[in-house]
Amino acid sequence: MGKRLVILGAGESGVGTAILGKQKGFEVFVSDFGKIKETYKQVLLHHELEWEEEGHSEAKIMNADVVMKSPGIKDEAPVVLQLKKAGIPVISEIEFAAQYTKATMVGITGSNGKTTTATLTHYLLEQGGLNVALGGNIGKSFAQLVAEGNYENYVLEISSFQLDGIESFKPHIAVLTNISPDHLDRYHYDMNEYIASKFRITMNQGPEDYFIYDADNEFINTWLSNHPIAAQKLPFSIEKKLEKGAYLENKQIIIKTEHNTFTMPISTLALSGNHNLKNAMAASTVATLLRIRKDTIRQSMEHFQGVEHRLENVLKINNVLYINDSKATNVNATYYALESMEGPTVWLVGGVDKGNDYTELLPLVNEKVKAIICVGVDNDKIINAFGNVVDMLVQTESMQDAVQVAYRLSEKGDTVLLSPACASFDLFENYEDRGRQFKNAVRNL
Repeated sequence: MGKRLVILGAGESGVGTAILGKQKGFEVFVSDFGKIKETYKQVLLHHELEWEEEGHSEAKIMNADVVMKSPGIKDEAPVVLQLKKAGIPVISEIEFAAQYTKATMVGITGSNGKTTTATLTHYLLEQGGLNVALGGNIGKSFAQLVAEGNYENYVLEISSFQLDGIESFKPHIAVLTNISPDHLDRYHYDMNEYIASKFRITMNQGPEDYFIYDADNEFINTWLSNHPIAAQKLPFSIEKKLEKGAYLENKQIIIKTEHNTFTMPISTLALSGNHNLKNAMAASTVATLLRIRKDTIRQSMEHFQGVEHRLENVLKINNVLYINDSKATNVNATYYALESMEGPTVWLVGGVDKGNDYTELLPLVNEKVKAIICVGVDNDKIINAFGNVVDMLVQTESMQDAVQVAYRLSEKGDTVLLSPACASFDLFENYEDRGRQFKNAVRNL
């Protein structure tokens, strides 16, 4: 009898793992505590996989040899605790899929910037002629990519929840874009627990591997000074000159690896903002390590337009610019967004609070924000934090209302910025749904 693989959660990573598991000869069972989306149900039916929804059948789960838990399911979920007590291994999709590929893996994690950095890295490698796929926490699941294609390189965006379930996963190149408080609700409100989770990306790396990280981030620096890592370190910084890694000098990005020095003027980069300079440094360092030609890197950087829902210019109406930054699901991401605003800003904020501390935004809000529009169910923390700082604070019940109010409050030269600093699960399916609703509402003005 083949080994039994049980999958908890029938979303992108669950269904991808089911396809790969069946292909590798496992007896597969998929169980979802909620309702399975119709699109995923069709895939399960097509592949003739056994599944259940709206509850877990203990008898069908506890006889597993291995369990893949979707990243959205908490470690404290009763079924997970029961499995662990029974000594049945519970792993993440990244861990499961990695054992079935010999490809070169680039793993990218961080509180912010990981989607832009992963997308940009994939673009650079693809333009450089590599056979490369992009997946993980973005686009297709890693497991499905391994099942369906024969790629020589993978660029994987990996969340901390996915890293919590790895045991032997080892990327050849690991990138940690930055660390700021996020998802603390999942880490017992303990910042050190969250930081440790991010650093799992390098735990299996050896001296032949590379670890690329933000040398301006104090959480990262403090951790590294107390925890030696085996990989070769390639930091990046916009504040200081480095002997090795990427830094700024005379408005140029300079990247130094063991065998190579590469320079690129920052004036030609398509992406703007300091945070994007760092994303560009991280991605270019990966491309340099994988021997992409310097000219290719420079040209690709001039053409890369960014990621949907990340400081995305939607429209200009009556000389007011509307910007969709729905992907800003934590305070630090919103900090970058506000920092890059030029004129007076009408700021749309709110959603599911993950233990946010808004104090670091106060100086920026004071300087740039003329009105705040809350788009969420529970706005008390936002009102308490900013009620005395801005002249105008309005609560709305839907994205359409929020955009209508923004339209009325904005004047020529203003910017209307959706940068929620929160998760989206109160009024929306996910941050993409929130961003699309914003864009539709703007186009219907």
